[in-house]
Amino acid sequence: MSERTEPSTRRVGSLALITLTLAAAAGAFAYTAGWLSPGRITPTKLVDALAPPTGPAPGHRRNHAKGICFTGVFDSTGKGADLSRAQVFAQGQYPALGRFNLGTADPNAPDATERVRGMGLQIATPDGQVWRTAMINPPFFPVSTPEAFYELLLAGQSKDPNAMKTFAAGHAEFGAFVAWATTAPWTPSYAEDRFNGLNTFVAVASTGAEHAVRWSLLPQAQITPIAPPDLAKLGPDHLEQEIAERVGTAPQRWSMVLTVAGPGDQTADPSKAWPDGRRTVEAGTLVVQRIEAEADGPCRDINFDPTVLPDGLRVSDDPFPAARSAAYARSYDLRTAEASHYPAHPATAPGGRP
Repeated sequence: MSERTEPSTRRVGSLALITLTLAAAAGAFAYTAGWLSPGRITPTKLVDALAPPTGPAPGHRRNHAKGICFTGVFDSTGKGADLSRAQVFAQGQYPALGRFNLGTADPNAPDATERVRGMGLQIATPDGQVWRTAMINPPFFPVSTPEAFYELLLAGQSKDPNAMKTFAAGHAEFGAFVAWATTAPWTPSYAEDRFNGLNTFVAVASTGAEHAVRWSLLPQAQITPIAPPDLAKLGPDHLEQEIAERVGTAPQRWSMVLTVAGPGDQTADPSKAWPDGRRTVEAGTLVVQRIEAEADGPCRDINFDPTVLPDGLRVSDDPFPAARSAAYARSYDLRTAEASHYPAHPATAPGGRP
């Protein structure tokens, strides 16, 4: 093998490693029964495809299995009300709970082995509305369609040594994700990560005006990049330990920014980032005030279904939220049915949580 061809070969070889990251997508982005013709792809098939060779971890989410709960508030600036009539964008403070997590099906995975990090978030408002969202740290999704995502999972599990190379050759958008995964800086803390909602939703204003939007949470903490080997030296569970210590010292904050689509921007394809310079609105600040272990924490029984939206937000032509919803529901049903691995919360037994 010549030096001239070696970088290309390394790049393709790295694709197999990046499939470990693709679990990120799952917590993140899945598939739905009925989206294609019956018998082709179902939530069961997709969730099964996410399982590692040793099988899923009973009682855990089928992806983003390693995580920790948080509670806090969303401090709304009121500026988002120009875009959406949802009460969550009216000025005020609203209770929030969520979950920091890694994009892996292994709840015991060492932090430095997982490229994708995520945040599940729920914000509730006095009018009884709930907003749930699941975000990840990549700036775009690895593939453009649910079909391609399922093909990617299959390629990652294939015994064919050329499977990932073949997949990459047929999906040009995947190259951008590989480049991000192999070159973007790592951080030593969830508090320093930016979390992006890669799907497009429609914000509906009180006037009835509609705008396609995406959102991100930008960290207010100072970012200090770290190399993966140095992160590994901090310990396999450093991220959870560090965020608990950091929040115990002082609340941590992220600015929520809504980005409004411009003419020609892709709304159905999360692999396409929107250009810089689009209109943005700083809708508020997420303030994380308390960290709790997931085993008996408030996030454990929450399904961060991205189609749970308040009045004033609705799904767009992006097919992924419906797909994710179906797969999340399948994962939730599986893990909660594994009773011996999923005991009831002492505080809520025998009734349990809704």
